[in-house]
Amino acid sequence: MAAAADRRRPGFRLPRGAFVAAFVAVAATFCGGVAGLAAAGRTGSPRASVATAGAVRAAAPAEIPAGCPGSGCPSPAAAPTAAAGSDGGVASPPPVPASAPASGPRLVDVTKVEQVTGPGSVNATDRRWNVFGADLGHMFFYQGTLYMVFGDTFGPDSRQWRSNTMARLVTPDPRAGLRFESMVTDATGAAGELLGSLKVDGVEKTVIPTNGVSVGGRMFLHYMSVRRWGAPGSWQLNYSGWAYSDDGGQVWVKDPLARWPGDSNFGQVAIVPEGGTVYLFGIPGGRQGGVQLARVPAAHLLDLDAYEYWDGEGWSADRAKATTVVSSPVGELSVRWSAYAHRWLMMYLDEGRSAVVLRTAPSLTGPWGPEEVVATAQRFPQLYAPYLVPVDTGPEVYFTMSQYGPYEVFLMKASLVSSP
Repeated sequence: MAAAADRRRPGFRLPRGAFVAAFVAVAATFCGGVAGLAAAGRTGSPRASVATAGAVRAAAPAEIPAGCPGSGCPSPAAAPTAAAGSDGGVASPPPVPASAPASGPRLVDVTKVEQVTGPGSVNATDRRWNVFGADLGHMFFYQGTLYMVFGDTFGPDSRQWRSNTMARLVTPDPRAGLRFESMVTDATGAAGELLGSLKVDGVEKTVIPTNGVSVGGRMFLHYMSVRRWGAPGSWQLNYSGWAYSDDGGQVWVKDPLARWPGDSNFGQVAIVPEGGTVYLFGIPGGRQGGVQLARVPAAHLLDLDAYEYWDGEGWSADRAKATTVVSSPVGELSVRWSAYAHRWLMMYLDEGRSAVVLRTAPSLTGPWGPEEVVATAQRFPQLYAPYLVPVDTGPEVYFTMSQYGPYEVFLMKASLVSSP
């Protein structure tokens, strides 16, 4: 595999010395898995204002607000609607028997719409918030506004490394582009790190958000505490857990009691809020595991004893009984409802195929249909982290996708068609 420094775009240079060695080791782990093509390393620096272990545990608001995001929502003909998987609370169809047919639509005509981050992007994040490179870009609604969360974020020449950052969008409609109104900033005006970490290899190397959700007036981020990076596509977690913010994302608290162990199947998640329930599609740390499904009343999101796990026939309070609803290997993933297809869409990185793939299902519990290739590393080198925009735009499906070469996030678009 080529050294990490050789795979970055010209002018995006790594700093020297021990930091170079650390970054190369991280990149070799995280980007080597898609046939040596996909993904970025993870590390960063703590943010002093973030409260961590020992913080006071606060009760979550009672329920997720229903309806479209914001007040006075226009008709579907004029604008898209919040898809299930946002905080819109769009009703889903009832579960269907496991014997129901698993056939569904596929995505065609995949195009790159625009560059979301970095120099030359539509958001000019380099000039406005000192964001010269970033990855991930998963999204959630909070009080009618769409927010986008990033992983590792860099300033010029790979300086000012932040483990995670977050942007507030002007409009949730991806057909108008993903335009940033603001980002959560530090005292200098640069995009600030939300969740800090110890930055000690073998203890806690970094902390990365894997998805977000809002419940009432509170933001939540699911995150993973990475102990160390291992073989390509694999990494070891200390634990995964919930952090929350009560001030619109300025200060975050990691709840010390709301944590899964590092070997659980919920090291990384795709979150689907449905009415008063939050569903989590979970995979272990890395990109080699399969998907399991959990649910919890929104009012008890921080109480892991309130979670139930799908066992193939019903819901069990015993996490050990959780069954695999999508077989391995599954990397970064996202899920939303498509009213146009009348099916659930799941998109993720299949590292073994060096491709972003789509599965569909009539119910959250499945059965999930076969993989349909959406985008390949041959066409989009070093692709990873596909996140569906949580807005239903009919036959058009928008998602963000990262590419390691430029180390930026891009807005993508594809069209739903019936499978032959």
